[in-house]
Amino acid sequence: MRPRPDLPRMQKQAPIRAPLGAVAVPAQDKPAAPPPRKPQMMRQYDLIERVRAYNPNTDEALLNRAYVYAMKAHGDQRRASGDPYFSHPLEVAAILTDLKLDDATIAAALLHDTIEDTAATRAEIDQLFGPDIGRLVEGLTKLKKLDLVTKEAKQAENLRKLLLAIADDVRVLLIKLADRLHNMRTLHYMREASRRRTADETLEIYAPLAGRMGMHELREELDDLAFRELYPDAYAVVTARLNALEDKSRVLITEIESQLTKKLSDRGIDAVVKGRRKRAYSIWRKMERKSVGFEQLSDIFGFRVIVKTMADCYQALGIVHTTWPTVPGRFKDYISTPKANDYRSIHTTVIGPGKQRVELQIRTREMHEIAEYGIAAHALYKDGAGSPTELLSRESTAYAWLRRTIELLAEGSNPEEFLEHTKLELFHDQVFCFTPKGKLIALPRKATPIDFAYAVHTDVGNTAVGCKINGKIAPLTSELLNGDEVEVLVSKAQLAPPAAWESLVVTGKARAAIRRATRVAVRNQYAGLGRRIVERLFHRAKIAYSDEKLTGALPRLARSSIEEVMAAVGRSELKASDVARAMYPDYREERAAAMAARPKRAESGWFGLKKLTSVKFKVPDSDTGAAIPIRGINSDLPIRFAPNGGAVPGDRIVGIVAPGEGITIYPIQSPALSEFEDHPERWLDVRWDADETTPRRFPARIAVQSVNEPGSLAQIAQVIAENDGNIDNINMSRRAPDFTDVTIDLEVYDLKHLTAILAQLRAKPMVAKAERVNG
Repeated sequence: MRPRPDLPRMQKQAPIRAPLGAVAVPAQDKPAAPPPRKPQMMRQYDLIERVRAYNPNTDEALLNRAYVYAMKAHGDQRRASGDPYFSHPLEVAAILTDLKLDDATIAAALLHDTIEDTAATRAEIDQLFGPDIGRLVEGLTKLKKLDLVTKEAKQAENLRKLLLAIADDVRVLLIKLADRLHNMRTLHYMREASRRRTADETLEIYAPLAGRMGMHELREELDDLAFRELYPDAYAVVTARLNALEDKSRVLITEIESQLTKKLSDRGIDAVVKGRRKRAYSIWRKMERKSVGFEQLSDIFGFRVIVKTMADCYQALGIVHTTWPTVPGRFKDYISTPKANDYRSIHTTVIGPGKQRVELQIRTREMHEIAEYGIAAHALYKDGAGSPTELLSRESTAYAWLRRTIELLAEGSNPEEFLEHTKLELFHDQVFCFTPKGKLIALPRKATPIDFAYAVHTDVGNTAVGCKINGKIAPLTSELLNGDEVEVLVSKAQLAPPAAWESLVVTGKARAAIRRATRVAVRNQYAGLGRRIVERLFHRAKIAYSDEKLTGALPRLARSSIEEVMAAVGRSELKASDVARAMYPDYREERAAAMAARPKRAESGWFGLKKLTSVKFKVPDSDTGAAIPIRGINSDLPIRFAPNGGAVPGDRIVGIVAPGEGITIYPIQSPALSEFEDHPERWLDVRWDADETTPRRFPARIAVQSVNEPGSLAQIAQVIAENDGNIDNINMSRRAPDFTDVTIDLEVYDLKHLTAILAQLRAKPMVAKAERVNG
């Protein structure tokens, strides 16, 4: 049995992500204790000097105007800490200067709360600072008036607005992440409920979003700050052990750094080697994921090797591998195959000095910049050229991914679904798979071929019926691994994906597409049923039906389209006679007159049922023009069969409409039909329309009384199998010591097929009785 972690366990686990790095969070036994407060706010000239340090041509007048305007707008407002509210946007701007962002972004950071929390308006911001900064500030403003039922729905709508603004200009994201980082750094001043809600939201949305954009330094600090708030005991224990181990390993870390640097230098490679301790949250997640204790982790320290060129990366890798033995399965080349967030680096693990495992990341200086700062490392936002969104989409895979994802998520989901799908898209580590033509498809870990199919194209996912993984037929539920080549087998006969797929997929795109396709398929089924019911009524009433005439009657039915009318009829929300009256105001339903003229004393009909003057049971040689054809469960109508006995071709049948459930098909001899005697409006004329070239199976139930002896059930099953029947379910009960009652749900082709199976069963000496059950 695997040893369990010897640390406090989380009550609510966050999604597993890649190892994180170090964060400037003070180690302390009481994580909620506030850090020392700054004596004063950053002054105006201090901020400008920070910007001028990386941008000598900064627009000082713009920054001065933004500083003064925001300070006056917030006036006497105070934060929970008692500090002037303006200290918050000022600190957000300072964080962004560390990322070396353009003047417009710094100005928007200073102004980002003015529209939401002061009397300032978008028009005023546009007039004073220009529409570019106005758009950024408005993109960061929460929706104020939301008529939504749940807090989750409100959170989702605000997130949707933010993400749509991000898709238009990525600087909105950079400001929002800096805003969240400063709020997390000062979280200890908030009430406990607010602290936990903010920390949970950070761990679930903002930290993964920063990671997806390649901003690892910022993501790691957000992770650790949220971890400290949500799980203070675990944070304290892990941090204390990390500090103790770092003190103990200080000499070894220095030795590894010097040996690596010397080995590379001897071969002519100018490299900077730096050891780094992994962060508390990263260590905790690894312990949870692998179910191991702290002492069993062998890669708590990692080493970055920064070289000048890409060729140096591979040369350094060769030197490392020829100097120390490698750990199998620990090599990954993200330079030749970058991650979706633009991360590029070579990862390898060797047995280094002192027989210690040494985890290495080898990269160039440019790769290191992108690895640390992600999209903020792109030069497009440092030249004051405005918002070149399309250029950034082409240069940055991460931002291009984000824009595509937002477009998909924004399509027709309700707020809760949007939030769920956003979290799904942000959480997972990735595996890289290939199409047969060599196209790379990045998917979350534990993704299936269904996820792969939807990643290729929604139509491919909707029509997927099978797959080949690395040339071999495999289930659609298989878990994909790195390097798998996946071929999706499709069939146009599949009109919609099975609804059960929604619980199998892991990507938000696949889940949203399946839900959407399922809704459309169900709607089409009800619309098809409704159309047939309406056309049948018009056929009986001998009046003309046309879509054009119904279009003119839509206002009277309070429906916006013909499809909506037909779907409402199919779901029994609207009567077909109401449609007729809307099209022909003088139409009088004959059924009402027939019901009024019906004798009060019931007359005996077929099989003891009351005579239903408005229902015509169609027999094979009668006129079937008004009857709805039944092809089977997988038809284009919402059809099911009698739950306690089914129905098979050859039976005379009748359909019963259940509101919101479609049609249930009963054999005419079913005793269950007596329940619907007083609801003639729910009866439908139906007929079989089986295709002999493509036979289908239909449900039936039989009851067999057999002698209680060894092998009796096997003989019954053998008879059914030899006659090409399919057993769907079996229920057995002891009737007497010598006899057993066996109820079997079968799938057969027709009544003749069922009769043959019953005859063969009756011929067996161990069968006392075999008969069909009519439910």
